[in-house]
Amino acid sequence: YCGACTVLIDGKAVRSCQVSVRELQGRELMTIEGLAREGELHPLQKAFVEHGALQCGFCTPGMILSAYALLQENPDPSEVEIIKGMDGNLCRCGAHPRIVGAIQQAAKRMGRTK
Repeated sequence: YCGACTVLIDGKAVRSCQVSVRELQGRELMTIEGLAREGELHPLQKAFVEHGALQCGFCTPGMILSAYALLQENPDPSEVEIIKGMDGNLCRCGAHPRIVGAIQQAAKRMGRTK
């Protein structure tokens, strides 16, 4: 599985291609559209733009939501923890180093806003 269809179900990153609609009853579902608030991009979205971590855009929503779930569990991950946490998402453009950098930057920004 590539991870491009990643959504958050009850705050956990899940591949939507592996979940039936029936399983969502009574659960909280968030897509990439739910991350920005009041027209303002989320720090993760901003960091991805600033780092050029979204070449073709195909994997970007899944990458961002997987990163969001990772940072909710571990607000200050090491580079190794980020790489491991993003292991279920594929990027054929080779943007992985920029994706890791974007997540590190977002973690710092999100830590300051708590």
